[in-house]
Amino acid sequence: KLESGRTTLEIMVRLSNVVLLLSAASESLAFSSVPSATRLLGTQLAAMAPLDQELESWAWSAGYGQIDKAIPAGSSGWASFRKVTVTNPPESDGKPVSFFVKSSSRSAEEMFHGEALGLQAMYECSQGEDSLRIPKVYHYGDFSEGKGSLIVMEYLNLAGRSDDRALGKAMAKMHLAPATKEAGNPDKAFGFPVDNTIGGTPQPNPWTKPNSGTQEWIEFFRDHRIGHQLDLAGDAYCSNLWEKDIAPRLHLLFEDLQGEKEIKPSLLHGDLWSGNIGSADGKPSIFDPAVYWGHHEAEWGMSWCAGFTQTFWDGYNSIIPRDEGFLERKPLYDCYHQLNHYNLFGGGYISSARGHLESLKKKLDAKENAK
Repeated sequence: KLESGRTTLEIMVRLSNVVLLLSAASESLAFSSVPSATRLLGTQLAAMAPLDQELESWAWSAGYGQIDKAIPAGSSGWASFRKVTVTNPPESDGKPVSFFVKSSSRSAEEMFHGEALGLQAMYECSQGEDSLRIPKVYHYGDFSEGKGSLIVMEYLNLAGRSDDRALGKAMAKMHLAPATKEAGNPDKAFGFPVDNTIGGTPQPNPWTKPNSGTQEWIEFFRDHRIGHQLDLAGDAYCSNLWEKDIAPRLHLLFEDLQGEKEIKPSLLHGDLWSGNIGSADGKPSIFDPAVYWGHHEAEWGMSWCAGFTQTFWDGYNSIIPRDEGFLERKPLYDCYHQLNHYNLFGGGYISSARGHLESLKKKLDAKENAK
C-alpha cells in the first residue's frame, strides 16, 4: 500500500491512462515526462465523476484499454444505466462485447451482490446449444473513492419474445443443469449463497443440508417462502389456514416425488413473468431474476401473468415431462407469488392467496379421506 491507501497497481493503471492521453496530445512526450504526468493525475481524476473513474480504472486493469463511449441508457428508482464500449473489447461468438453498466449510490453488497451471483449462476447453467442467452457478468463492486457501486455485464440487444418452443426447451435445460461449485451450489442444496429480493420484498435463501431431497424442499418452501410471506402479510385467516390445516400435511402433496423421483435442486429464475422474458441474438433470454435453487415446478408460480402457450409447454415437457402431482401442487407455488404481490401492492391479491390456500386444504382433506 502507498501512503494514500491505494495499491501500486491502481496507481500504475491511472498513471498509464494519463500517459496515453498525453501521448495523443504530443508525440514528443518522453519517459522523463512521467513525473509531470503523475502531477497531472490528481487534476484529471478530480475532474471525472466517480463512476467515470471506476470505469476507466476497471477497463485498463482488465486489459480492455480505455473507455471509448459511455451512453446513458435510462434509470430506475435506485440505479442509473449506461451502455459502454472500450478500445480493446473482449469477444463473444467472434463479436466485440459492449457493456451494460448499472450504478447506484448504495453499496454493492446491498444493490448488486445478489444480482451478480444470480446472473453468474444462470450463465453457468445456460451453456451450449439451445440454451438461454444470459449476459456474462464482468465486474461488480464499490467505488474506490466516494460513495456508490456498480455492476458491469455484457450488453445484450434485447428484443421481444420470439420462439415459445425454444424458450420452453431452454428453460428445461437450465433446470436440468447440475448443481456445481461453478454454478454456486457445490453441496447440491436448496437455497442460494445470499438472500435477495423478489420485486421489493426480501427473499431469504438459507441453505438446506448437502444432497437435499424432497423433505428438505418441503421444509424450505414451508418456512422460507409461504411462511415468510404470511409473516409479512399479517392476514390472520391465511396464517391460521396455513399453520393448522396445510403446513402439517404438506408432505401429502409430494408423495409422487419420492425414491427415484426425489426432488433435486434446479436453478430457478424465481420471478418469471412476461415482463422478464425476451430474446437476444436470436435466442430466448430472461432477466431481472430472483434466483435460487429449488423444485423446478416452483418456477411456474407466476405463470398466471407469463402468457405461456401450449407450444412453450410442449418444448419444456419434451425435456422435463410433467409429474403426476403437478396440478395439485400448483396452487402452492402460485400462492407464494400472490402473497408477494399483496405485500408489494395490496388490494385483491390477498383474496387470490386465500383461494389458493382453501384449494390446498380441500386437496389435502381429500387425500386424507382416501386413505
